[in-house]
Amino acid sequence: MRISEYFSLPKVSSKSYKVWQRNKDVFMKDIKLNFLPPFLEPLLYLAALGFGLGRFVEDIDGVPYANFIAPALIAISVMYASFFECSYSSYVRMYYQKTFDAIIATPVTIEDVIAGELLWGATRSMINAAVMIPVIALFGLIDIRYALLIIPFAFLGGLLFAAIGMCFTAVTPNIMSINYPVLLFITPMFLFSGTFFPLSALPLPVQYFAIAFLPLTHIVNGIRLIGYGTLEPVLLFDLAWIIVVCAILLLVSINMMKKRLIV
Repeated sequence: MRISEYFSLPKVSSKSYKVWQRNKDVFMKDIKLNFLPPFLEPLLYLAALGFGLGRFVEDIDGVPYANFIAPALIAISVMYASFFECSYSSYVRMYYQKTFDAIIATPVTIEDVIAGELLWGATRSMINAAVMIPVIALFGLIDIRYALLIIPFAFLGGLLFAAIGMCFTAVTPNIMSINYPVLLFITPMFLFSGTFFPLSALPLPVQYFAIAFLPLTHIVNGIRLIGYGTLEPVLLFDLAWIIVVCAILLLVSINMMKKRLIV
């Protein structure tokens, strides 16, 4: 596959909505179980880190530690929800359940199937954020007046990580191999993207690397700024970075998956 083919515009139609709808219907069958993790997760993290460890941590940039990590918890959930949905879950639907084969046998194209998967991955991130926001706002850790702006931002961030997850799904030889990007890419981002401590605590080369190459850095920063109600110009930089990288990876992920499914 030539490099230019990775960036060719896929022929995606409105039928991708049917794929999204199919995944949504499956999700709704276990809605209570699916809503439980994003509801409990912030409570556990805030209890252990925000209000537990936070008692021994000084304010960060004039902000209590619990307030500092609360927006990051939403960003982490955005990352995990869409990445795992479009890596492990998509691989199961593609390889074990043969869901992709069944859908492609209808008038829905390969591109529509992948686009629907990506949209659903982003939707999962948005759902997680929407569930977590009221929980965190209940503790007064984010500005509720701006909190609703986090939801569309979470969808965009989820779309980015959905595309990343789909790229790995396109090249992984078996489901166990997805553990490698989780270990070598997702976990480092979880730790070094300004989540539990500010980037300024890291050496300058690591700071520059995180800003240039770690998507979670921009999602954490964006949600943190929105959650604080401080819509500073740097938010536009984070938003632009996410949009540009997301657009590139969407093209790459769809074309890579198309090649895998055709072969």
